[in-house]
Amino acid sequence: MVVTNQRGNLNFGENNSPEISINSNLKRWFSRNIGLWKSNRTYFLVDEQKTYNLCMNINIQALENKSAWESHYKFSWYPEKKYNFFEENPQYKEHGEMKAFLKGHQLIRENFYLSNVEGISNIKQVDEHEMIFESSYKDWYIIEHTRLVDLDNYRFRVIYSWKKNKLKIVENHHEIKIIK
Repeated sequence: MVVTNQRGNLNFGENNSPEISINSNLKRWFSRNIGLWKSNRTYFLVDEQKTYNLCMNINIQALENKSAWESHYKFSWYPEKKYNFFEENPQYKEHGEMKAFLKGHQLIRENFYLSNVEGISNIKQVDEHEMIFESSYKDWYIIEHTRLVDLDNYRFRVIYSWKKNKLKIVENHHEIKIIK
């Protein structure tokens, strides 16, 4: 089988496997997210019927890859200013970092935001601009939609988190890329 790619180059046989295609699409999508983001967030805590608004900074960096087919990243976050939210909800991390890498259609995380547990997020690609991450760890099940908008200068994220099959947290994040 011979296929011409977007650059007009010929690809032969095994170079066209679905895993390579998925992996290169994910790598391309993640590379579009690299940079410093200002994240305007709304957290709705279902049990308390409370809504919080805060602004966080998120820095996404590409790390040196250990192999050609694994892309490694570091995500770090910190608040724009001091918020009572973190004192009232100590399960949330005010600042921190997570390292992760892509393997096939999964993001292998060294830890999750609400826990220090390592784990896997399954990734579904909606289109070239949006991915859905589905994660389970401890008693949590989390689904996150992340969409890049306007030439990757903006992101919109919506996150639903269930604990023991009960919806606990709904988050909306409107993000602006500050530094590429």
